[in-house]
Amino acid sequence: MFKNQSIGFIGGGNMGEALMRGLISASLFPAEKVRVLDVMEKRVKYLEKELSIRASRDIAELAQTSSIIVIAVKPQTITTVLDTLSGHLAHKPLVISIAAGIALSVLEQRLPQDSAVVRVMPNAPALAAQAASALSRGKAVTDKQMEMSLALFGAVGKAVEIEEKFMDAVTGLSGSGPAYVLLMIEAMIDAGVLMGLPRQAARDLVIQTVVGTSKLLETTGKHPAELRDVITSPGGTTIHGLQVLESYSVRAAFLECVEAATNRSAELGKH
Repeated sequence: MFKNQSIGFIGGGNMGEALMRGLISASLFPAEKVRVLDVMEKRVKYLEKELSIRASRDIAELAQTSSIIVIAVKPQTITTVLDTLSGHLAHKPLVISIAAGIALSVLEQRLPQDSAVVRVMPNAPALAAQAASALSRGKAVTDKQMEMSLALFGAVGKAVEIEEKFMDAVTGLSGSGPAYVLLMIEAMIDAGVLMGLPRQAARDLVIQTVVGTSKLLETTGKHPAELRDVITSPGGTTIHGLQVLESYSVRAAFLECVEAATNRSAELGKH
């Protein structure tokens, strides 16, 4: 799929590094076909040494030597990047943006007409090659280009295509979701310590419980409630624990949590 292709990253932060590392590890691109540009020279030198990729002097050089360009910069700097990039896209590369909250309409307006643009919302587990990424295609993106985009983000986890109108919901769910899960994990570890477990043992048990349960859900394909029923014996320990969670309206709290984050994402997108 990526034969004779090259990819350039504008921005070499944690997410950019995770993507570069993932696509090289998955053998989608050889390191010499990966370029990076970042304002921090120290960061570029680290990436060159760590991943054996190439550095670009400026946006013009990176754009002209890349058939795929990934924009991985902060939202507040993307306008400058797009305005500079727009003059170097005569070869019509695929442009992928992971800048949070920047709509396809903004990207397409600042780039040449008919530019192929994909907007992506990955999440923090990309750093462990376990991201949940949602991708939305622009007007000029072909099925082949979308397939390539999904493959790129599939190298660091799971990737799905969605309509852009759902991007705020994705941000509130999977974008912010790792923080919700981490809060739950922290609370469960503290609960184990409260019950007398050594902290490291509690940590190991909770992490494996979360990882194992997710894998069980994925492997069986069953509804969470169906698996929960299997675990929950009549009059047993689990049902007594669940009763407490229900008394505190934990389910409703998660619903309101995702709703609040989704609404906030929509507010930020208007500015």
